[in-house]
Amino acid sequence: MLVDSHCHLEYEGLVDEQEAVLDRARGVGVEAFLNISTKQAEWAQVVGTAQKTADVYASVGIHPHHADEHSELERADLLAAAKGGKVIGIGETGLDYYYDHSDREAQKHLFRLHIDVARELQLPVIIHTRDAEDDTLAILKDEMGKGAFPALIHCFTASADFGQQVLDLGLSISISGIVTFKNARDLQEFAKAIPQDRLLVETDSPFLAPVPHRGKTCEPGFVHDTATFLADLRGESLDSLAEYTTRNFYALFSKAVP
Repeated sequence: MLVDSHCHLEYEGLVDEQEAVLDRARGVGVEAFLNISTKQAEWAQVVGTAQKTADVYASVGIHPHHADEHSELERADLLAAAKGGKVIGIGETGLDYYYDHSDREAQKHLFRLHIDVARELQLPVIIHTRDAEDDTLAILKDEMGKGAFPALIHCFTASADFGQQVLDLGLSISISGIVTFKNARDLQEFAKAIPQDRLLVETDSPFLAPVPHRGKTCEPGFVHDTATFLADLRGESLDSLAEYTTRNFYALFSKAVP
């Protein structure tokens, strides 16, 4: 059995046939789903889906793209939402300097705010980072110095050096369908070396459909294709990879119940 550790079930392409999407994923052996929020307006819907669906869990957070829209967000708001039923993670949050949709200082402020709440509740921070390796590492190292917190780099596409440094900090890494792309040679090489106890898999659906589904709306069930490719890449059986990545999910997101 597999877990899709990062999907957006409320997004266009999935929400209109959400139950069918989940059933298709269950049919290929996906036993749990982490439904990710990216802005405050989504929190109620994301959590609501988790509360009504036994195998779906929720996160609450602000994506760096939306940092400027949440300049008035209070720590107490995020803290209260994170204490809600079936909320098992904080995020996604982080830094995105590729698109720069929000002011970089605003992104940094909210990233630290998410970490602060995660540290208090000991819920994992789900981190998005793109073209921002130095600042992401600087914040992680500084914040770890204030007290440890669990964290995950989702949809990993960064450099091997960045990857090793976040592993050294105790973080886990999640691999998406990007690893199946022909031009993802560097990612494929790094994915071979991620320790078994730090590796998770995800879809980031409805985005980034893996081979052989390129060009289609990505669905949580496609995590099976990513896991199959990754197992072959690492010289492991699919059963083995499914077993340890699922175990890692429940170890990291300890509020989830297997």
